[in-house]
Amino acid sequence: MDLSEYADYDGLGLAKLVADGEVSASELAACARQAIEAHNPTLNAVLSTLDDQPYNKAGPFAGVPFLIKELVLQAEGALCRAGSRATPAVPAPADSSLMQRFRAAGLNLVGTTQTPEMGYNATTETVAFGPVHNPWKAGHSAGGSSGGSGAAVAAGVVPIAHANDGGGSIRVPASCNGLVGLKPTRDRTPTGPGASDPLFAHAIEFVVSRSVRDSATLLDCVAGPDQGTPHIIAPPPNSFAAAAAAAPGTLKVGVLHGSMLGTDVHEENQKAVERTAQRLEALGHTLVECDYRLDFEEFAQQINVIWCAFAAQFVDQVSTLTGCAADQDNFEAVTLTCAKFGMNTNAVQIINALDYVNRITRETAGVFEEFDCLMSTTLATPPPPHGELDQNDSTISAMDWTRNTFKYATNTPLFNSTGQPAISLPLHWTADNLPVGVQFAGKMGEEGLLLSLAGQLEADYNWRDKQREVWSSP
Repeated sequence: MDLSEYADYDGLGLAKLVADGEVSASELAACARQAIEAHNPTLNAVLSTLDDQPYNKAGPFAGVPFLIKELVLQAEGALCRAGSRATPAVPAPADSSLMQRFRAAGLNLVGTTQTPEMGYNATTETVAFGPVHNPWKAGHSAGGSSGGSGAAVAAGVVPIAHANDGGGSIRVPASCNGLVGLKPTRDRTPTGPGASDPLFAHAIEFVVSRSVRDSATLLDCVAGPDQGTPHIIAPPPNSFAAAAAAAPGTLKVGVLHGSMLGTDVHEENQKAVERTAQRLEALGHTLVECDYRLDFEEFAQQINVIWCAFAAQFVDQVSTLTGCAADQDNFEAVTLTCAKFGMNTNAVQIINALDYVNRITRETAGVFEEFDCLMSTTLATPPPPHGELDQNDSTISAMDWTRNTFKYATNTPLFNSTGQPAISLPLHWTADNLPVGVQFAGKMGEEGLLLSLAGQLEADYNWRDKQREVWSSP
């Protein structure tokens, strides 16, 4: 199997080849290693490789090569350096709960991918390891914080890769790289045993993929509480895979033009929403104009408190464990600036921020009574050139860092605060062939509806033909 043929299959497609005896899992792993050797010198997405990892040979993804982001998730024997020079290259001693489920699904771990330091950026350009390049255009961002995973999947290195999302970090790289990026409902996937509702319940883990059915089937494999979880949500009425394969019926789709934070949006991103709206109407859906807006400054200030508290914890924990100094020889400048802000944050400010999150969550739930799901652009611009979101800029304040992040990832972070599911779909490419994602957000627990609509749009748009341009180009 050559690399172009290998890349042309999604995860379930490769698994079927293995099940039918047309190719072996070891041959697929060899293809993945060959793809890393071929593409990673340009992408700089994969940080380490692994051989002979255990996986369930009876799982629906049995033998499918898989990569994990070096942040939060732990895989026995794999590195998890969080994009930082301060974090030692020590293999994890055991699997976290989600990794156990990835293995049970049959995924064969072949390596790890880049993340910005602490996952604290909407692009992946680290001092420790250098920038990840967008496979559609070198020198441009592959997104963050799951930029390494996004670039690797888009380039055909693996069909699926682990990602996590605290403000858009599944949906941002999905938009930048022309992928499917589903952020599940809060508590849908396990985060134990080392974490519990990370980032004050703003963060959740899952994957980026090239096909809706891969994301849906894998969510069936990994969803549900793990041992000792503090919160349990209702299971879906039907499997996510069945939902993705079923017609969604006639939906009432809210359409939000521009940014829900009131910031500027590039004309290509606006065009993506307008063209998708036309597709939805042609498919028989009813469109409802939505003008829901949050106060940008209030949102940025309150979420900045939450994010900086965790920056402070990250720097404190790493410094304590390693003995390294909390300085720019070990950490990036913005990480230190935000950690300092977090260290000076008091309990009242944190509780006030969480009260604010509760208020906008209730308000947003009321807005969603008007429609089944809400469509918007995922990001404010197409993938920007490297250097526009510089996490090592010592001149920027913590608040300005958060403001700049939200001006770019303008429609993703609200749904981390509310816990609602949201998915970015590859429904537009710019005139110069850069991907632009369109986001659909649903009500709590309604990933099935989003996946059903996503499956319909995938069949209508057939983005696979567009995706294969990356790995089939000479």
